[in-house]
Parts: sequence; C-alpha cells; structure tokens
Amino acid sequence: MTQHAPIFIVLLPLTASLLCMLFSRIKRDLGAWIVMASIVGAFLSACTVLHRVITSGGQTWHYWMGGWQPPIGIEFALDPLNSVLAVLVTFISMMVALYSRPFVKEEDWLHVGGYYTLFGLLTVGLCGMIITGDVFNLYVYLEIMSLSGYGLIALGGKKSMLAAFRYLLIGTIGASLYLLGVGYLYALTGTLNMADLAQRVVPHLNSPLFAIAVACFIIGFGIKMALFPLHGWQPDAYTFAHPGAAAFIAGCMSKAPAYAMIRFMYYIFKVDSPVMHSALNVLGILGVAGILIGSIMAMAQYDFRRMLAYSSVAQIGYIAIGMAMGNMYGFIGAVLHIINHAFMKCSLFLVIGGIEHRFGEVNLYRLGGMNKKMTISTITVTLAALSMIGLPPTAGFFSKWYLMLGAYTGQQYFYIAVLVISSLLNAIYFFRIIEQMFVQREASLTEVHPHKGKLGLPFAMALPIFVMGIGILVLGFYSVDIVMDIIKLGLPEVFLR
Repeated sequence: MTQHAPIFIVLLPLTASLLCMLFSRIKRDLGAWIVMASIVGAFLSACTVLHRVITSGGQTWHYWMGGWQPPIGIEFALDPLNSVLAVLVTFISMMVALYSRPFVKEEDWLHVGGYYTLFGLLTVGLCGMIITGDVFNLYVYLEIMSLSGYGLIALGGKKSMLAAFRYLLIGTIGASLYLLGVGYLYALTGTLNMADLAQRVVPHLNSPLFAIAVACFIIGFGIKMALFPLHGWQPDAYTFAHPGAAAFIAGCMSKAPAYAMIRFMYYIFKVDSPVMHSALNVLGILGVAGILIGSIMAMAQYDFRRMLAYSSVAQIGYIAIGMAMGNMYGFIGAVLHIINHAFMKCSLFLVIGGIEHRFGEVNLYRLGGMNKKMTISTITVTLAALSMIGLPPTAGFFSKWYLMLGAYTGQQYFYIAVLVISSLLNAIYFFRIIEQMFVQREASLTEVHPHKGKLGLPFAMALPIFVMGIGILVLGFYSVDIVMDIIKLGLPEVFLR
C-alpha cells in the first residue's frame, strides 16, 4: 500500500468529500467524521511520502496514475519540498477540521455536510497543487481550491457573500491568466509535464512568447497568493470567512500558489535568463511594496481579523523578495517562511475564531483581561506575535534570518533595511494586542457561549490552538534540521551547478 501513498493524499479526502452529503443525510455528523478520518489518512500518507523521499537522499518520487507514463499519463512528482508542504497542509487541515466542530454542532445536516464537503475539497485542491507534476492538472487543483474556498468564505454570513463574490471575480481572472500562460508554454514546447517542460523550454527562454507566459504566471499566481497590489480580495475574505474555516484559508490558501510560483520560477524556468531576471526584479519591487504598505495598513485596523489580513500581505512580501533574491539563502528563506507563516497565521486565526465563538466580537480594544479568561489562547497569540516579529527562538526568526543572509550574499542591502523596518512595524501592531490582553483592564464583554475552566473554550477548539502554538516553538527549535535535512535536499538545479 505504501507504493500508492502519493495518490492517497488527494484520493482519500476527495472520496470522503463526494460522499459526505450522503452520509450526513443518513446521520448528521457521520459525513463530518468521515471527512476528518480521510484527512488523517491523507496526513499519514504524506508522512510516508516524506519519509521515503528523505531516506532516498532527496530523490524525486514519480508516481504515475494508472501506470500511464508521462507525458501521456498524469504524474505526481514528490520531492523533499512539496512532500513537507503536503505534510504541513494535511496537518493544519486535520487541526482545523477538529476545531470547526463547535461552530457547526447546532446546524442541520445540510449545513454540516456542505461545510465538510467544501473543507475536504479545499484540502484536495491544496495538496493537489503542491504535488502534481502536470501544469494543466495544477490548474484543475487550483480551481478545486478556489471554488471550495469561495464556498467556505460565503458560509460566513451576509457580509461574507459579497466578499466571496469579489474573490470569485478576481480569482477567476487569476486562474484564467494562469491557464493562458500554460497555453503559451504548450505552444512553445508541446508538453504539459513539468519535467519535460523544464527541458523543452530552454531554447525559448528569450522569446517574446515566453516573456508573455511568465507575465501571465506572475499575475495569475500573484492574485491567488495576494501579492501586492493584487491583494484586493483578501482583507474582506479573511475578515468575513466562516470562523471555523478561516484559519485554514488564511494559513494555507495563499501558500500553495506561492509554492507553485517558486516551482515554475526555479525548477522549470531556471531563473538564469534575461526574462527571468526581469521577472525577479518585478517580484522584488512588489514584495517590498507589499511589506511596507501591508504593515502600515495593519497598524490602522481595529478589527483583529482585518489586521491579520493586511499583515498577510506583508508576509507574502517576504516570500516574494526571497524569490527575487535569486540565490540559495533567499530561496531557503522563502520556502521556510511559507512553512512558518502557515503555522503562525493559522494559530492566530484559531484564537480569533475562539474569541468570536465565546464573546461574539474580536475588536482589538475590547480584549482586556483575556489572559485570565482564555489563558491557552493568550499564550498562543503571544508566541505567534513574537514569531511574526521575528524574535528567537520562534519560527519566524529563522526564516527572516535566511532572508537576511540572502540579501547580504546577493549584496541587496536594501532588502535588509526593509526587513528591519517591517519587523519594527510588526512589533508596533502586535505589541498592541499583547498589551490589551495582559495589561489593560478587563473589558465588559458579553459571553455568547460561556465556558468555565482554564481552557476557556471547548476541548475540540482548545486542543488545536495549543498544538499550533507549540508548533511555532517546535519549528523554531528544528529550523536548522528542516533546512539541512529537507530544504537543501530539494534545492533547484541552478544552485547545484
């Protein structure tokens, strides 16, 4: 069975999602538990894949669906980088699926079944985007991710419908541009397989058609990953999304497109042509603008979720400048920040959902005394905030450290200045939260769902918050191991020459 582990990463949650409504109709919670069990199976399959890839010395595992060899057949190509990201996505999905239970426990079978169907499909789309070895099938998984994301955002309430529709319009443009770029590449090379494409595109790296394709990919993926100034959909989507799924959406939905862009830029296009140099310069400019403007906009917010939405624009900027540096350390910093930011942002949105579940609001200036009412949540927020700022030994410090090394190695000192300024801005708006929780007097919040005890929340919500908070420290302590034993095993060829 282990030889089929790659397909199980997407097949298990896909099958469970398709059957979820049927089983929910039979018994209200049965479909939900089946989807959650399938995500656990996907996580175990991803761990199996990661173990095999690492023990083989980083050799890519090519899995052919149905035994059909590419370029005719569909392929999953699993290397150390996308294997660890598959583990990351399935783990976060597993945590958030459990966390969501209190939010839907009073709903009827239709809403429960619909929610977990969309949740499972979102997991399928994200994992498929990460592990596929075919550029057209990446589009298929991109659409699965997007459509299920639109649905989960729309389930958040009246205001969320408009946010979902706005994301639908903008996201459709992004997906269409990506597909257009795929069409240009197919016209140039005659293949859709990524490995073949990397070989056949070499003679065309300076052609105008290739430049147009690269522009389509940057804009298309830029929209999906909320790269400045293509982030217009994100603040409302994050703010009004279903509170149970918001952590999964905020933590992972922008990371899969970011990794897809890295895969195209470094593994297929090789970043050593004039066209790619220009593309990386554009990414660097947009990344810097996103870091500064996103941080400033975050400082101006009073809604916790909206502040984190603009903070994500800045954090995506970190990934963009890591790609733009064009050297090994910048690349490592970008990949490591994808992993770290997924954990950090997911942790923060889990806490936000918990506060909203208990008190019905998440106003930044009404969090006084939260350290006494929701101790575990407060500690998790503190760890995530320190990590976002970049203080050791949290995870965020190490990804920023590698970005600093990348900027220094490439003599791109302007990036170092931007990273320092951004960390200071992060400190301003995150310490505002910490001050409210620990220092300010208790706010007179009305408890919508009162909960006594040290956890402050139902166990199904408190456990994922605790695990994700601990995960931020674990990622920090093991950052060197992740870099040396995983990321460096999967470095692109351009850094190995």
